[in-house]
Amino acid sequence: MHLVFKICAAAEWAEAERTGEFAGSAVDRRDGYIHFSAREQVAATAALHFAGADGLVLVAVDAAALGPALKWEPARDGSLFPHLYATLAVADAVWVRPLPRDSTTGRHRLPNLETGDPMS
Repeated sequence: MHLVFKICAAAEWAEAERTGEFAGSAVDRRDGYIHFSAREQVAATAALHFAGADGLVLVAVDAAALGPALKWEPARDGSLFPHLYATLAVADAVWVRPLPRDSTTGRHRLPNLETGDPMS
């Protein structure tokens, strides 16, 4: 299974769980697609776009479940990022975990990106 990852506010995901689908954050809706990250991009995405933010979750989704609505497109630096041109069905989430910040460094502590288990 090839996972892609979405970082969002826990409140946004809670609303998605209530309705059954995630239409994206304000930035996603503005851009016309839901921003995801590949495994090797998650830490940088958290540091660049969510620095200092609390109350976040990390959502893992099987890329194959998203079908042709998932496009890999170049960012400013040329690296390819997964973008979903559809709403995300909550049922497509493989796992969802809190994304707390380390009290010493302030950086987000990522779970094991394979299993979702907390890193020791």
